[in-house]
Amino acid sequence: MTENENNVEIRDKVVLVGLNSPVLGRDESSDDESMDELSALVETAGGSVEGILLQNRPSPDPRTFIGEGKVEEVKQWCENVGATMVIFDNDLSPSQMRVLTEALKIQVLDRCGLILDIFAQRARTREGRLQVELAQYRYLLPRLTGMWTHLERQAGTSGRGPIGSKGPGETQLETDRRHIRRKIDKLKADLEDVRRVRGTQRRTREKREIPVAAIVGYTNAGKSTLLNRLTGAAIPANDRLFDTLDTTTRLLAVSDTLNVVVSDTVGFIRKLPHQLVEAFRATLEELEYADILLHVIDVSNPEWRRQADVVEALIAELGAGELPRINVYNKCDKLPPGEITPHGEDICLLSARTGEGVAELLDMIAKRLDPGIRRVTAFLPYDKGGLLDTLYREASVESVEYESGGIAVKALCGPAVLGQIRAYLTESDGESGDVTKPAERDAAESGAGTTDGENNQEGGDV
Repeated sequence: MTENENNVEIRDKVVLVGLNSPVLGRDESSDDESMDELSALVETAGGSVEGILLQNRPSPDPRTFIGEGKVEEVKQWCENVGATMVIFDNDLSPSQMRVLTEALKIQVLDRCGLILDIFAQRARTREGRLQVELAQYRYLLPRLTGMWTHLERQAGTSGRGPIGSKGPGETQLETDRRHIRRKIDKLKADLEDVRRVRGTQRRTREKREIPVAAIVGYTNAGKSTLLNRLTGAAIPANDRLFDTLDTTTRLLAVSDTLNVVVSDTVGFIRKLPHQLVEAFRATLEELEYADILLHVIDVSNPEWRRQADVVEALIAELGAGELPRINVYNKCDKLPPGEITPHGEDICLLSARTGEGVAELLDMIAKRLDPGIRRVTAFLPYDKGGLLDTLYREASVESVEYESGGIAVKALCGPAVLGQIRAYLTESDGESGDVTKPAERDAAESGAGTTDGENNQEGGDV
């Protein structure tokens, strides 16, 4: 391996190829923006881009995808620059990948395979590795025939063996397919365990009435930087694609009475492999149960509108399209002076790097997620001690004092718990510093009523 100017080892010298065709449609075709993004992906994976070729055709060639003449041009380019790999911006069929590999004499990969490689490098937690491995096996399974014809060892499959070689038994290809399917089933079962654990955690949060805000957005939009700014999570946040794969969850104290669970999710991207969306569903399903989405958009990127559309489409695919959201336009510090910026009720313009606009975002979150939690003081008679257990389970108890006649408790309570202890409340929202026991309060009110009556009677006599 060689090293670039930043002293980073270069895994491969890569030539990029893309096809622009009206048959493929806008999302599948290649253009200058998608090729630039592919170039950034290659650098993220540790490769060095040695050339970019963009082909225009009315329709893809069924055999070579880009046509025989273009294949020869790509081959000459690879030989001239010493390339060790060709990566296509478009998805290739297994047979096209095999034909191109044989013609170019070097490894051929498509955008989907490249993204899977990046995910495999970045996954750190057991959950992340499981999800990436599942996606890789799903990507590999249909490509066994096209990419590894040497696995077809019986003439009955390949048709190339000598007379008499066709016989019963299982080919190596069939054996490998069966092995991969077993691995996929095992990974699915392991991820189902992850989903059950997440479900238990989610029910615990719901019981404690803690709302959830999920941070979503295009890759490298600044999601991790925003989470760090809000919660001090100290997550590594670098200026590169897919820097965060493993979901991070932190507790954010929005106000004295409102805590919010904030989750950072994996970034989205154009042409995100379907295998990854399916594999990461165990993590991304958290979006469906969130109380609000924080859609982080890199407003300094000229393509931010298109990137936002990609994210919105994937949110809808995951079943979270109807959730309330705040569009967080990040990196406003990189905008040139006088730039027209988005504005509206559900829009917040900020810089997660500098902190500008973060206070406004917290205010918006507080207004939308206030669950009615109040800081209260209650005086519980000793024969109602069971309510103290309820407060410990379903509220946040701040202090407990055992006194003659009962228990003085200060706690943060949601509406459901407030309803159970309403008869024993003595103060709310910390407006009074003294605890007045309900019995003393009732006696005082009764005494005040008697005095008023006597004064009224005396007034009548006079």
